[in-house]
Amino acid sequence: MAAGYLTTHVLDTARGVPADGIAIALYRVSGNSHTKIAEAVTNADGRTDAPILPKGKMTAGQYELIFYCGDYLDAHDLNDDAVKFLDQVPIRFGITDEDAHYHVPLLLSPFGYSTYRGS
Repeated sequence: MAAGYLTTHVLDTARGVPADGIAIALYRVSGNSHTKIAEAVTNADGRTDAPILPKGKMTAGQYELIFYCGDYLDAHDLNDDAVKFLDQVPIRFGITDEDAHYHVPLLLSPFGYSTYRGS
């Protein structure tokens, strides 16, 4: 059994706080096929309550996290337009080491975002 796992969190860089209440979906990607394997919602610390991909479930390959940010940005008056600039934010990444901890956070503002492989 693989010992690796995947965590994530969302920071609202416009307000300087963790972003709570953001729905996240995790997909396994194979070519043009996406298979949803997990869902979670960020808590008051901007994190999921448990790893979005727990130990024993990680396999090498391509994954995609989709952060459903539009409602959060609306709720905090960070979207000015009827058509959101950012609504769903996808982050596609690869996992090569099934025994490692991968951390893929989202740093969010109304008009941009960034990510990195954290620890």
